[in-house]
Amino acid sequence: MTNTISIESELKKSYLEYSLSVIIGRAIPDVRDGLKPVHRRIMFAQHDLGNSYNRAYKKSARVVGDVIGKYHPHGDSAVYDALVRMAQDFSMRDPLVDGQGNFGSIDGDAAAAMRYTEVRMARLASEFLADIDKNTVDFRPNYDNTLQEPVVLPTKVPNLLLNGTAGIAVGMATNIPPHNLGELIGGTIHLLDNPGCTIADLMGFIKGPDFPTGATIFGGQGLVDAYTSGRGSIKIRGVMEVEEKKGNRQSIVVREIPYAVNKSTLVEKIAQLVNDKRIEGITDLRDESDRNGIRIVMDLKRGSIPDIIINQLYKFTPLETSFGINMMAVVKNRPMLLNIKEVLSYFLDHRREVIIRRTKFDLDKAEKRVHILEGLRIAVDNIDEVVKIIRASASAVEAKANLMERFELSEIQAQAILDMRLQRLTGLEREKLMEEYAELLKRIEYFKSILENEDVLKGVIRDELMEVDKTYTTPRKSELLRHDLDSIDIEDLIADDEAVITLSRRGYIKRTPLTNYQAQRRGGKGISGVQTSDGDFIQNFMLTTNHKWLLLFTNFGKMFKIKAHQVPEGSRYAKGAHIANLLPLDKDEHIATAMSLQDMSSERFFLFVTKRGMIKRSPMDLYQNCRTTGLKAVNLKEGDELMGVQEVNPDADCILATRNGTAIRFNIRDARPMGRVTAGVKGISLRGDDEVVSAVTTSDGERFELLTVSEGGFGKRTHIEQYRIQSRGGKGILNMRLTDKTGSVIGACLVNDTDDIILLTSGNKIIRMKVEEISLTRGRATQGVRLVRMDEDVNVAGFDLVMDPTETEEEDTED
Repeated sequence: MTNTISIESELKKSYLEYSLSVIIGRAIPDVRDGLKPVHRRIMFAQHDLGNSYNRAYKKSARVVGDVIGKYHPHGDSAVYDALVRMAQDFSMRDPLVDGQGNFGSIDGDAAAAMRYTEVRMARLASEFLADIDKNTVDFRPNYDNTLQEPVVLPTKVPNLLLNGTAGIAVGMATNIPPHNLGELIGGTIHLLDNPGCTIADLMGFIKGPDFPTGATIFGGQGLVDAYTSGRGSIKIRGVMEVEEKKGNRQSIVVREIPYAVNKSTLVEKIAQLVNDKRIEGITDLRDESDRNGIRIVMDLKRGSIPDIIINQLYKFTPLETSFGINMMAVVKNRPMLLNIKEVLSYFLDHRREVIIRRTKFDLDKAEKRVHILEGLRIAVDNIDEVVKIIRASASAVEAKANLMERFELSEIQAQAILDMRLQRLTGLEREKLMEEYAELLKRIEYFKSILENEDVLKGVIRDELMEVDKTYTTPRKSELLRHDLDSIDIEDLIADDEAVITLSRRGYIKRTPLTNYQAQRRGGKGISGVQTSDGDFIQNFMLTTNHKWLLLFTNFGKMFKIKAHQVPEGSRYAKGAHIANLLPLDKDEHIATAMSLQDMSSERFFLFVTKRGMIKRSPMDLYQNCRTTGLKAVNLKEGDELMGVQEVNPDADCILATRNGTAIRFNIRDARPMGRVTAGVKGISLRGDDEVVSAVTTSDGERFELLTVSEGGFGKRTHIEQYRIQSRGGKGILNMRLTDKTGSVIGACLVNDTDDIILLTSGNKIIRMKVEEISLTRGRATQGVRLVRMDEDVNVAGFDLVMDPTETEEEDTED
């Protein structure tokens, strides 16, 4: 009859067995020696081969063959990969294998084939296998029951923390960073002497991880959490320094990189960021690393700020990484999450067991030798009678029996007498025999004291640890800072200076310090500005500061939000970078207007104005969360485009100025607050092909005059009392009398006598003048005065206001 088995229970049972096999037998190290089975088998196989640090190297293939043939029932590539890593000084804090040949590089280069490389155990590895032949650890059958392999190595080194480990099992993982041997032994001895010490006490000795590649560790609360609970996260930063070069130039040099970072990949990442202009200011990138250490050199443009570029490198590249600590280890065949005190306690327990078992082994051996020496001493003292008994015996068996009977000897003692050479009868040999006997008695007394007295046992453990410390400890490689990493805002390194943002019709944008433009007298020709291509001209021209948000609104009604300092800086003559490098614009989409803000709250409002006279007032907080792909700011009717956006006070009045010289003034409260994705209400009724060119509000303090500028270079300054308040949606009144000489209106703004204005022509000339030099007109319907002289076919393309200028006035200049 066939037995019925539940598939559910069978799957649970089989998968549990599989997971335990992976956890115990492959992925998670033993807490005692800090080794996974493959590493333990590699070291034991080399011990069997006699491949110690003071012997000649052996082919790696020989070692791998012994490991997979005797102990490790897996593929040779897995064993060789583990062997290679044990020899890499950039992977292991203290390598356990001494390799000869190509064992890979920090650039990710693979090691040479195992038939080409040679290995032997590192000197430190001898401390892992010391006394293994003295019954210090248990052995178990290998996979085919033909040989015995150790369950654990009798190591004198706290290797779980020394070299760390990483492994992914079934349902759990481990990730333990490497540490400094001297610090570990200091903490271990402190715990040995003070079993009740706290983790904080241990952290006085064990400062934190110590990576083979150096770098700087920020061991704040994350490190405390890791050492206290077994889990935590730390930040690691590469080490960079600034070198001064000839010609007032500088270079950034990377000296150390975070643990497990591929150097070649890091260099490629930096190059990509430079090419994509996400990091600006680097003119050349070279990897000058050699056998003496890492050296990645980045030459900087003259005038670049190294601190800004360094922090960009930390932000965008693996030069700053996180290391998640997860101290999972196998304890008595069970995976456990351990804190640092538990890890060291289990190691000390292991050392106690090893020393006790070794002592019992040595005691037993010494007592057996003393037993034999006691028999030999009897024989030497009665040598004539012994010889007589032996000569009278018919056989060796009879001689042994006669000796045992005559002198009350054991069989072992009697056999030793029969095996004794005649040279032992000399006076010198007899003296040596007695010295050996006396020495053994002392050793037996010492061994018994270790087994009987806990203080003596601790002394042995302490002495052995101190000897390891004296022989193998090396200076710390990683600098440890006992605080969390506070991310440095790049803005903290950028002065909040005033700047001019210019954006051409074809989409070229740049940022120029305001100090590049000096005040001139009215009527001057101006100084050279942006060098644009034929048919292009500056469309947006605004003043801001480097720390403010730059809000870019497109003609399609979308909003983009970036910091002003993210706009590439250019000289007064530079063309700038294309806006497509900063924003994802659609076909035929361009920036309609730009504005800058420090913060956005629900108490503040945007006023949206379209070319067809529609307006919309919306709270700013609706636009706070702007994605990199942009945000829909306003719904537009077919054929309409967004003309401009500005911040408004609900108590203020709004004046809309049109291209054909009309204007309307109404109170902002006539436009009720609306949601983000709405079209708004009518602000002015336009005639024919007229369109809105400017929208200004009266909330600018004492600025009670409206300055209207035409494309022909004329300007008209009129007191706003000349514009009566009307109902929203009306046709408005005459604002400026236009002629062929004045051309159409390009915009308007509120000003007072203390202001300056900057004009930009389509011929790329820039002129700055004081508002007080522009005559205040008595009437409203006038053409105004000439502001700038221009060549034929050149128009005023844009202008902006400079409030409370501080620059000194210069005479007319022309570049």
